[in-house]
Amino acid sequence: MTDEALKIGDRTFGSRLILGTGKYASNDLMVRSLQASGTELITLALRRVDLTDRSDQSFLNHIDRKKYSLLPNTAGCFTAKDAILTCHLAREALGTSLVKLEVIGDQRTLYPNSEATLEAARILVKEGFTVLPYTLDDPVVCRKLADLGCAAVMPLAAPIGSGLGIRNPYNLQIILEDITVPVIVDAGVGTASDAAVAMELGCDGVLMNTAIACAKNPVSMAEAMRKAVEAGRLAYQSGRIPRKLYASASSPIDGVVGS
Repeated sequence: MTDEALKIGDRTFGSRLILGTGKYASNDLMVRSLQASGTELITLALRRVDLTDRSDQSFLNHIDRKKYSLLPNTAGCFTAKDAILTCHLAREALGTSLVKLEVIGDQRTLYPNSEATLEAARILVKEGFTVLPYTLDDPVVCRKLADLGCAAVMPLAAPIGSGLGIRNPYNLQIILEDITVPVIVDAGVGTASDAAVAMELGCDGVLMNTAIACAKNPVSMAEAMRKAVEAGRLAYQSGRIPRKLYASASSPIDGVVGS
């Protein structure tokens, strides 16, 4: 079975797994994990990376820009104004208009501020950015973001870094039915089965960081996540059997001896 590439704006990606780059114990471990994951798109927090650092320890010196596309994000921004400014800095410093929009509304839960996210998305789309907004798993907000022209929507599965997995698959199903842009699960994935479930639901991709970076063995977990995303996607395309309350014989009973 063949599968179309993930299309975001005017970009296409063979892998449907997007990785963050924070929390790794070392740059070398991050690089090996990225390789094991098969990802082609990696996200970085502009407000937490020194783009002027050109030393051997610089984050960007460890990233092969020919192999990975960068998805700068606005993590740490609490207002639409700060998020918009950060996106402009990213475009100037990294030469990309592809951005992950995050406007946080609550420090404790790191839930997004929907009103500010919509405000920032509206302006950034008009200014030519390819916007991927982090949002609540709210079908109404996701539809509004898609209607504004966002290239994808990125509803959370659970709070950032919680590892709780997909808490509300029913909301994700509604979102998938409502909009035509890619739906990428962002935040809350804890292990490979969470990624597989997201893809089995029909999501177009999964973004994760903590689940890999903070695993006991990040490199092997990255490989597990790659396989889970691929398996979940294939299962979704294959079409699962319907759930039934009672048993259904695996073999036909017609012609059975003694029947």
